[in-house]
Amino acid sequence: MSLQPNFSDSSSDVLETLGTAVEAIDALVAAARKAVAAKVTVGGRIDGSALEREQRATHGLAWLATYRESLSQLDAYRTRLSAEGRFGETERLLVLIGAGEYLAQIFGGIPMNQGEFVRLGDLGVDAATAAAARTADVEALIAAGCAPTPRAALVDAMRKKTEAEIVGDSGLDETMEAFRAEMRRFAEEEVLPHAHEWHLANAYIPMEVIDKLAELGVFGLTIPEEYGGLGLGKESMCVVSEELSRAYIGVGSLGTRSEIAAELILGGGTEDQKQEWLPKIASGEVLPTAVFTEPNTGSDLGSLRTRAVKDGDVYKVTGNKTWITHPVRADLMTLLTRTNPDEPGYRGLSMFLAPKPRGTDETPFPAEGMSGGEIEVLGYRGMKEYEIAFDGFEVPAANLLGGVEGQGFKQLMQTFESARIQTAARAVGVAQSAFDIGLKYAEERIQFGKALVNFPRVADKLAMMAVEINIARQLTYFSAREKDEGLRCDLEAGMAKLLGARVAWAAADNALQIHGGNGFALEYQISRVLCDARILNIFEGAGEIQAQVIARRLLDEA
Repeated sequence: MSLQPNFSDSSSDVLETLGTAVEAIDALVAAARKAVAAKVTVGGRIDGSALEREQRATHGLAWLATYRESLSQLDAYRTRLSAEGRFGETERLLVLIGAGEYLAQIFGGIPMNQGEFVRLGDLGVDAATAAAARTADVEALIAAGCAPTPRAALVDAMRKKTEAEIVGDSGLDETMEAFRAEMRRFAEEEVLPHAHEWHLANAYIPMEVIDKLAELGVFGLTIPEEYGGLGLGKESMCVVSEELSRAYIGVGSLGTRSEIAAELILGGGTEDQKQEWLPKIASGEVLPTAVFTEPNTGSDLGSLRTRAVKDGDVYKVTGNKTWITHPVRADLMTLLTRTNPDEPGYRGLSMFLAPKPRGTDETPFPAEGMSGGEIEVLGYRGMKEYEIAFDGFEVPAANLLGGVEGQGFKQLMQTFESARIQTAARAVGVAQSAFDIGLKYAEERIQFGKALVNFPRVADKLAMMAVEINIARQLTYFSAREKDEGLRCDLEAGMAKLLGARVAWAAADNALQIHGGNGFALEYQISRVLCDARILNIFEGAGEIQAQVIARRLLDEA
């Protein structure tokens, strides 16, 4: 029998002030934005060199704004569930601890990663302004949320959940929870029993699994019904990606390539291109891959050098690409090239829908003018990474996306919001997997006569995992809803991805720590989850790039 007190009454009053606490942080963000803008403005305009020189301040501003949005979404979660009679004790504890901890970090130091902390002074916020923002409501939330007793109560509540459940109410409606349950059933039957074996063998995810995902509609989730898809929103994509990644990030990421290709075609393709490719992508008949990145360019796509030269009714492609995911078994490449070498930066880039035959490990690229080799990786396996060389590879001229040269980067930009939302959802799934594994091990492993979960620092780790997973989940769902409503959400999507990646790594690292030496053994699943979690802060915009993008948007509006 639990001896932990019920915090339903004691936390209710202080949580009613969370909205006013967010208002106090709003004033702090405004002051920080003004101070940072002064550091990077030259001649009345934001200066690129100054932005680079002041990265600590600009990236810190991005993290501060992300924390502010996180607190706002916690309050929205509390308000929504309270109105629906769903805000129980576990949900109160998640919000209370999350609000207290994030407010405390805002004033004490926000971890941009485990070795870099940003403090208000780094942003140019003076002591008087910081003190004014630390209102009585803020102080009360910090005191209540950072106390040890609520964390112990949360761990007690967490131990009562079944293995398939998440901690607390997701905040989603019944339809979305039905999607979660369906994906969870599939994952438990088809993925979880085999994921670690696939990882250790660096094996492809079996085509049988991919075919079953296609039958479930995963590849056509957000493609309109008129093109053979399910016509659902990004919120459904988040739930599906999250649950599949909770089982194995490779499976959770299979839909990403279809999502990117479909978004490119929907946003920039001709009607003929939509009719040709979208139904095949939705059904899983065609597996796409994104071919953007080049050696020595990384996130700097403006320096891209791969050339496509028109020759009659084809374009001939020459150049090199790298970090291409699942290209061997793909049927279609969304291929970014430079069609006009005289146009600098992004303006000379064009996107192609480049068909290719499926390959095998023995003959990965059976197409003429195309070759490549595998890049062996720590994690994120199951699809395999390759570098690819093109030497006169031919693409039909009719497959120039949109039929007009020079639109490639603009077309790609239209996919960034969805790609980052989905990556945030994958991060939540990986973090949830780490939590699931860590909690189970902590309950089963006996040391000094009792289960590990009964040691306070182990319990605290698990509590903060659950709290931050909930925060990242709410921020991700919020950005998806904004996208579904047709609103600009590049800022919110970027914040969800930025925070989600950090939360996933922290959860995996802490879950491995709970395992002790066993976590370092390849036979334990947490070793795989740690490797998988690490990529999330790199792809779809490295954390530093993501912070830079967020900061630039904030400063442009200052």
